[in-house]
Order: sequence, then C-alpha cells, then structure tokens
Amino acid sequence: IFTTVHTHAFNHNINTQVGEDIYLPDCEEKFYLYAIEWFEDRIDFYIDQNKVFTFTNSGKGSEEWPFDKRFHLILNVAVGGNWGGAQGIDESIFPAAMLIDYVRVYKRTK
Repeated sequence: IFTTVHTHAFNHNINTQVGEDIYLPDCEEKFYLYAIEWFEDRIDFYIDQNKVFTFTNSGKGSEEWPFDKRFHLILNVAVGGNWGGAQGIDESIFPAAMLIDYVRVYKRTK
C-alpha cells in the first residue's frame, strides 16, 4: 500500500516523490481502515488508526504545498506506466478489482 503526496516539487517524474509504502500481507483478503487527516501544517496518513506517514508543510510555497485549496481524493489500482510498469506487467493478475466498503469525508469545525 502506498501513501503518497504529489506536487510540482515532489513527484515521480523528477524523482522527488514523497510517501511511504507499507506491506500488508493480507490486504487482498481483508478490509483495512485507511484515513487521512489534513491540517494547515501537515497531512497525516493512517492505516487501522496507526499513523504511517506525515507530509509536513515546509512553508516554502505552493510548489511544495498546494494544499491550501480544494482538492480531491484518488483511490485507484494503478497498473503500468513509467513507475509501476517499468519492469513489465504480469498479465496473470487480471482481471483485478479494488473493493471499497465505504468512503467518508468529514470537515473539522473549529
């Protein structure tokens, strides 16, 4: 499982990507609870209530921290491309699916 943040300054196209990869040996057999908490100074990523990655606002501007605007969440099964497909793709994995039980979005009130 990958928790990643993509910005102009931090992305795989220029080899500056930031994030964490977590090995969950049974992620294909059971549901996990994934959470993201988005603050003015950081974004925290959790799996089953355990913090696995924090991306911190360095204060160096929107190239590194564009997250003071509205954004959207992407949940996907990424296959191929110049990152995941660089070593080729094992065609025997298809068809593949990602099952999502639910998605909730909350807004913190002050």
